Amino acid sequence: MVTLKGEHIYLRALEPEDLEFIYTIENDEQIWEMSATQTPYSRFLIRQYLENAQQDIYEAKQLRLMICTHDDAMLGLIDLFDFNPTHRRAGIGILIAEREERGKGYGKEALQLLVEYGKRHLHLHQLYANISADNIASIKLFEKQGFQSIGIKKDWNLVGTTFKDELLYQLLYVH
Repeated sequence: MVTLKGEHIYLRALEPEDLEFIYTIENDEQIWEMSATQTPYSRFLIRQYLENAQQDIYEAKQLRLMICTHDDAMLGLIDLFDFNPTHRRAGIGILIAEREERGKGYGKEALQLLVEYGKRHLHLHQLYANISADNIASIKLFEKQGFQSIGIKKDWNLVGTTFKDELLYQLLYVH
C-alpha cells in the first residue's frame, strides 16, 4: 500500500514550480482567518520557503504537502505542524483552494491519507486540529474522520471586529 496515494488524489512534497499556486493561497484574504495571517507574502519569501521545504519533518517540525488529482491538478495543501516526536503528536490543517472543488471528497481523502501516514511512518500517538466554531464544513470533515471535540477557546481569534471561538479537536490513534 502506498500511504500518500488515494483513489482520487495523492499527496506530494512541495516543488519550486508550486510558487504561484502557494502565492495565490497565501495572499487570499478570504482564508487568512484560517491561517492567522494578517499580511501578504511576497514571491521572494515563498521562494525562500520552498527552497527550505525539503527539510526533514524532524528538523523543521512541520510537513506541508500538495494535494493533487491523479492528472496532476493542484487542489490544495495539507500540513502537519507543531510536530513533537517526543510526545508523538502534531497539529494538522487542510485547505482545498478553490471553493468549487470543496465538498467533492478530496479533503476527506487527503485527511485519511495523512492520518494513516502519521500512524504508519511517524508513529504518532495523536493529532489535533484547531477549527473556527463557525467552520461547519471543517468540523464535519474532522468529526467524520474520528476527531473529537475536546475544548473551546472562547473569543480566541479576532476576525475583523469580532472575536470568534476556536474549537480544539483531537484524534488518538489506537495502536
